[in-house]
Amino acid sequence: MLRVAIIGGSGYTGLELLRILRGHAQVEVVAVTSRKEAGMLVENLFPSLAGFFPGLTFETPEIAFLAKRVDMVFTAVPHEAAMAVVPDLLQAGLKVIDLSADFRIHDQSVYEAWYAQHKAPQYLASAVYGLPELYAEAIKAARLVANPGCYPTSTILPLVPLLRQKLISHQGIIVDSKSGTSGAGRSPSMTTLFCEVNEGFCAYKVGQHRHTPEIEQELSLAAGAQVTINFTPHLLPISRGILTTIYADLMDSKTSTEDILAVLQDFYRKSPFVRILPQGTFPNVLRTRGSNYCDIGCKVDMRTGKLILLSAIDNLVKGASGQAVQNMNLMAGLAETEGLLQVPLYP
Repeated sequence: MLRVAIIGGSGYTGLELLRILRGHAQVEVVAVTSRKEAGMLVENLFPSLAGFFPGLTFETPEIAFLAKRVDMVFTAVPHEAAMAVVPDLLQAGLKVIDLSADFRIHDQSVYEAWYAQHKAPQYLASAVYGLPELYAEAIKAARLVANPGCYPTSTILPLVPLLRQKLISHQGIIVDSKSGTSGAGRSPSMTTLFCEVNEGFCAYKVGQHRHTPEIEQELSLAAGAQVTINFTPHLLPISRGILTTIYADLMDSKTSTEDILAVLQDFYRKSPFVRILPQGTFPNVLRTRGSNYCDIGCKVDMRTGKLILLSAIDNLVKGASGQAVQNMNLMAGLAETEGLLQVPLYP
C-alpha cells in the first residue's frame, strides 16, 4: 500500500485529490496538512467527504514527522510557497508531486520574470514536467514531478504532435481558452463572487497570464524552435472545465482534417486519457466533467489555410489533481489508469 500525504489540502485541488484517492485501491491517505485548518476534521471542511475519511484531521506540516509515515507527497500549496517546502521533502527521502508552478519552468530567469525570485533553483534541472503523454518514462524515474497547469495541459496536448511532425507553423499560434471559476481557487475573491460571474463572460490577464511561458517552453521543445504564442484566458460562469480553441497556420495547404486527425490518433493511440474525436465532432466541457480525460477535435479551414484545434478538460482533474494521481501511479510503478477511470459526469 502506497502511503501519501497532501500538503496544503484545504483548497479545491486538495479536495479533488482526496475524492480521487478514496477510490484508489493501492493508496492510503495518511496525512493532510493545512496551517489554517489544523485540528479540524477533513469532513467538516469538505462535507462531501463525510464518512469517507473517518477521523482524518488537518495537521500542521511537520516534515520530519511526515517523512516517517509516508512514501510520497502532493504539494498543493500556492506558487512561491512550494519552493520553500519541496527541498525539505526531497532531502527527507520523499518523492514529491508539486501542483504549483514553482518547478515547471526550466529556465530560472524566465520563472523569475513571470513569478518571483526562485529560492530553490538547484532543483529546476532535475524536476520532470509531469505530462504523462509526453514524459512517462522520465516521470517513472523522477523524485520531483512538476504537475502541469490546467491551461497548458489543454494547449500542449493538441499541439505537440503537429509541431513535432512540422504540419503546422510554429509562428503565429493563437490560443483562446475559457475556464470555470474553480480555476481561481477556493479563497474568496471579488472577481469570483456569484453575482460577479453569473451570466457574465470576460477575458482576464490579457497578454500576461503566467501560464504563457510554461506553454511556450513545451511547444518550443516540440517544434525545435522558439515558439511565442498569443494566449488569452476567459472566465466562464461554470464551476469547472476548460475549453481551449487554437488557431495555427498549416505548412501545406493540401493538409486535410482527416490528415490531422490521423496524426493525433496515431500519436495518442497508447494514451488512455486522450480521446481524439471523430471528424465533425467537437469537445464540450460537459463531456469531460469529473474525469481525467482530454477530448480533442479539429477542423481544417480550407478557405483560410488555418487549422482550428479544440480541446476540453476538467481543470480540477486532468488539469490538476487527476493528472497528479496519474503521475503518482507512474512514479510508484502502478498502472497509469489506477483510480482514474471514472466516467465523466453527464449531464
